[in-house]
Amino acid sequence: MILGIGTDLANIERIAGVLERHGDRFRNRVFTEIEQAKAERRVDVAGTYAKRWAAKEACSKALGTGLRMGIAWKDMAVTNLHTGQPQMQLTGWAAERLASMTPPGCEAIVHVTLTDDHPWAQAFVVIEARPV
Repeated sequence: MILGIGTDLANIERIAGVLERHGDRFRNRVFTEIEQAKAERRVDVAGTYAKRWAAKEACSKALGTGLRMGIAWKDMAVTNLHTGQPQMQLTGWAAERLASMTPPGCEAIVHVTLTDDHPWAQAFVVIEARPV
């Protein structure tokens, strides 16, 4: 059963400008240390941040909240499996919201996909409830 779907599109050049103007203040407010380390190792630093920005926006929409109701940017983090596949890690209020959405007897699975085609980065998040 699908609990929520979210999508977002981010402009890579806009994120590059924000990084240039606000630097660490922006990075530390929005992205976890793991996300920052991943982005800073990449050739396309701004593109990597833009995909993660889009994923956080898409996740907040899939949770049915947008970025309101107490959800924080760092409550949603994009990590990668050893295969490179992205996954969403939810903590804090985002994890609480996910738990409240999940029907009894089910586990919630958050699927995420990221793509970019300069100047755009895009993310899709689908939250699935699977019987345990």
